[in-house]
Amino acid sequence: MTEKTFIAVARLEDVPPGGKKCVTVEGQKVLLCNTKDRIFAVENQCSHVLEPLDEGRMRSGWIACPIHGARFDLETGKPLNPPAIFPIKIYEVRIEGDDILVSSEGVFAD
Repeated sequence: MTEKTFIAVARLEDVPPGGKKCVTVEGQKVLLCNTKDRIFAVENQCSHVLEPLDEGRMRSGWIACPIHGARFDLETGKPLNPPAIFPIKIYEVRIEGDDILVSSEGVFAD
């Protein structure tokens, strides 16, 4: 089994509580979200209309698509309401000192 690669993409100060930041990881657009006292990393694209999620509302553990309001769980990537029926990719996050590191490959949660 190969070990995951983690890439430093931002500093903690770049994503304050309630904040979001778009980064690129291995050519993929990833959205960092600071909610529920944790940094989450998800694919920055709604699975329904393929619109960026970074302009959407973020609340306690979810992000909403700014177009149709489909919400996604930030921990699992799973859709929480229609019109989205497919999940978005999630990325494992590590914090080392003040650096935010994200796994180089996103996955769909089980």
